[in-house]
Amino acid sequence: AAAFLIAVNLVDEGVISPDEALERVNGNQLAQLMFPQFDLAGTPKRIAKGMNASPGAAVGKAVFDSYTAIKWSRSGERVILIRRETNPDDLGGMIAAQGILTSRGGKTSHAAVVARGMGKTCVCGAEELDVDTKARRFTAPGGLVVEEGDLISIDGSTGAIYTGEVPVAPSPVVEY
Repeated sequence: AAAFLIAVNLVDEGVISPDEALERVNGNQLAQLMFPQFDLAGTPKRIAKGMNASPGAAVGKAVFDSYTAIKWSRSGERVILIRRETNPDDLGGMIAAQGILTSRGGKTSHAAVVARGMGKTCVCGAEELDVDTKARRFTAPGGLVVEEGDLISIDGSTGAIYTGEVPVAPSPVVEY
């Protein structure tokens, strides 16, 4: 946001041309302004980091299968679908979830491509996490265990994964 503000101010002051202002900012910076972001003022506890596969900020209860994601979201719960990796059978859960978190994959993985297409927040390739779908939990570095139903927050713009609920600030573009 600061890069855009500086570019606009320089154009308004006649220091640079509009064309030069456009060269000073890039598409990734613009994309970050289009999605909700975390308000990190409270310094939340980051437990792991993955690949920033689809931008945005999402908060929800951890769920480990599509059926549960759909069921809980129909009951009004916000959920984050957590899988080792997704496949086409997970589409319903991906649609129902606020965000998707996988311990495998990258920016061209199924989870990443589908999430970007839907405008959903996604963090992929969080290899630090030991996802156990049968036990319905994951273990983070340091031995922290997140069970199904625990609140987590994922940042698809940075790849950060937090425990608990991190406050979400709406997109500056949407606010404007």
